[in-house]
Amino acid sequence: MPSDSVILRFSDVSFEYDHHHPLLDEVGFSVRTGSRITLMGQNGAGKSSLFKLITGELHPTSGRISRTPQDATIAISQQVMPREAMDFSIREYFATAFPKVEYALDKLIAEIFDVVHLNLSLDKKIKECSGGQQARLLLAYALIQKPDILLLDEPTNNLDQYGIDHLTAFLIMYEKTCLVISHDADFLNAFADGVLYLDMATRKIEQYTGNYNDVVEEIAKRRERENYLNARMQRQIKEKREQAEVFAHKGGKMRGVAKRMRESAAEAEESIVSVRMDDKVIRPFHIPAQEFETSFNGAVVQFTEVSSFQNNKAVTKNIDLTLRKHTHLLIVGPNGIGKSTLMEQLAIRSAKGAIIPEEVIVGYYKQDFSNLEQDHVAIDVLLEVMVVKEERILRSTAAGFLLSSKLLESPIRTLSEGQKGLLSFCRLVLMQPGLLILDEPTNHINFRHLPVIAKALDEYEGAIIIVSHIPSFVEQIRIDETIDLERIK
Repeated sequence: MPSDSVILRFSDVSFEYDHHHPLLDEVGFSVRTGSRITLMGQNGAGKSSLFKLITGELHPTSGRISRTPQDATIAISQQVMPREAMDFSIREYFATAFPKVEYALDKLIAEIFDVVHLNLSLDKKIKECSGGQQARLLLAYALIQKPDILLLDEPTNNLDQYGIDHLTAFLIMYEKTCLVISHDADFLNAFADGVLYLDMATRKIEQYTGNYNDVVEEIAKRRERENYLNARMQRQIKEKREQAEVFAHKGGKMRGVAKRMRESAAEAEESIVSVRMDDKVIRPFHIPAQEFETSFNGAVVQFTEVSSFQNNKAVTKNIDLTLRKHTHLLIVGPNGIGKSTLMEQLAIRSAKGAIIPEEVIVGYYKQDFSNLEQDHVAIDVLLEVMVVKEERILRSTAAGFLLSSKLLESPIRTLSEGQKGLLSFCRLVLMQPGLLILDEPTNHINFRHLPVIAKALDEYEGAIIIVSHIPSFVEQIRIDETIDLERIK
């Protein structure tokens, strides 16, 4: 339970990357010792940047961030494994968590692996670990430091249900302070006792008490009140302007009255409450399926065998499965069994026992977005997949995914992980693929967008191969075939 003492405080904190990209405007809030706080906000609102301000990686433009005591320690479990860590062994990776050599490192790693339910050789390279294993390693890296303030940035991404349940149970019993960024409502409801809400429009942070559902409901009611006030204010503004026009035509002193009424209308317009950016949802969209030549025999993917990793060994099974247009395949199995490896091999047409004809256009949603050139500008990443490169169509499609002109002109590396996800879906629409390969397509995506995405995938007329650990998302998509990698013997 949280105590009455405050461990973290923001006092009139403003932050901007540059004068054209402000994120926080004189923000103030406090976090009590022992609290478990959810950080909410639209993709790109600045949640991950707020974490970087807390850790000291970024510094406020103005205002003050304080900890009590001043030497209170902080550790962060990041969204994705740092690229510079990929060539480290697991032992080398955990060694970087400590400022000096830790001689009992192997023992500490073994203890923390118990907590996150991992069993890996410490000599194994990080890049050889699955997405789910890397998610557990990121969490273990933060926990091994035994911080006073634990920051978790999308900790359930890539975790299977067992991993999510294990993490939830741990956090329920966790006695120190914890701040979590996540779009998984069920996960957050299980342990959170408060919410910090980043409003993208006002660049303020609002503080709420209660679990995730309570706060979402409170925000929805507030939006209704704001919309009602806006509608009433708009009617008043319209009436004043119409009256001003009437008085202006009467001449004489009436022109002065008309001027004052226009000024009054302008002041009223300035007082209209901004519509919350967080309430914006991506537009319903359609992914056009590739049109094949009449000579095409209809087999988009032909499987003759499939492999998985069990007990550190590759296991292969012969199968006879053909994916054609309108066929949706779900691949399931626990973390570390080889789902992402299979998906990547399929995407580059190197999977043994799987034939994808050269004429099939493959659209690949990779869970860590490493297939997107991080230094390329977003608009170029979209243009390169278009057959007919019409910028008008590109920008209209991108707007439906809340990708503004400013974001389109930005390098991929500057986008939030959620914005990279929306960019990836926009790319699939413009690509018009014959086969969609979707590896954890809900990662980093605001929960409000998920029903729209699920509907588009359900209606997609090409072939789909999908991996997802979110049952409520998969349930909204027609699944015709399933491969369970754990049952391959």
